[in-house]
Amino acid sequence: MAQIHHFDHGWITPTISYVLSVLGSMLGLTCAIRFRSAAGRGERVWWLVLASVSIGGTAIWSMHFVAMMGFSVTGTPIRYDIGLTFASAIIAVAAVGVGLAIALLGQGGQNLRIVAGGVIAGLGVAAMHYTGMAAMELHGDVSYSMTRVGLSVGIAVVAAAVALWLAVTVRRPLIVFAAALVMGVAVNGMHFTGMTAMSVDADPSTAQLPGATAAGMIVPIGVAVVFGIIGLAYALMSAPTEEDRAATAYLAQRREEAAARVPRQAAPPTPGSLASGAWTYRDRDRSPR
Repeated sequence: MAQIHHFDHGWITPTISYVLSVLGSMLGLTCAIRFRSAAGRGERVWWLVLASVSIGGTAIWSMHFVAMMGFSVTGTPIRYDIGLTFASAIIAVAAVGVGLAIALLGQGGQNLRIVAGGVIAGLGVAAMHYTGMAAMELHGDVSYSMTRVGLSVGIAVVAAAVALWLAVTVRRPLIVFAAALVMGVAVNGMHFTGMTAMSVDADPSTAQLPGATAAGMIVPIGVAVVFGIIGLAYALMSAPTEEDRAATAYLAQRREEAAARVPRQAAPPTPGSLASGAWTYRDRDRSPR
């Protein structure tokens, strides 16, 4: 069996991956809060999509990709199938989106909806992870310990259910931050548990491997992640909060009350009414006493 390294660049890659997972979780939970206070259907769909991209794309998939930058196998280079790598990102976002929709939409059976959404989202996150692993091309045969695979899937399901519960319940910024720290631990724990399930039987070869290197993909993916985070942050800052809507409604009510207190001015007489009034006055004076 070949020797596997998960921290080929020291603690740089796990630290960045944890920061990304925390940041994505914070943005996603904040989007979920905006979803709960949204006024219309279109606005709710908008925040649901942003929450899915934040948690599925930034907190989970980009964390996975950065962590893989520190992964190496002794005796063989590693390349990545671009199509499968892209598909893993779509799986993560879609799975989280479905889980959020189940948990956030509807009225009754909230706990049941959270569990159901957590199972779907967790299985989707696990599928994302192992799809990303299947995208690897190397000289050798890859095998997995089914016990650790099952453990990683269990962690993914529990982490997803907790994330959905937090998306439904949290409101205060400090609690959102604490929840994001916990979600970051869960996401990274799932990833590295899944990685320890992997073993490689190396096959020394000088043949050219198809696919792209992790370093070759870091620039386009990094640019996409950075602009995505900036866009999400801008959307959150520019959108009115629940307090903003309450303040706007209060000011509108005060304006209506002030307008109701202003006395109405008498309408100016029309020329016809003046002429009619003058004729009546003269006719009254000419009448016999």
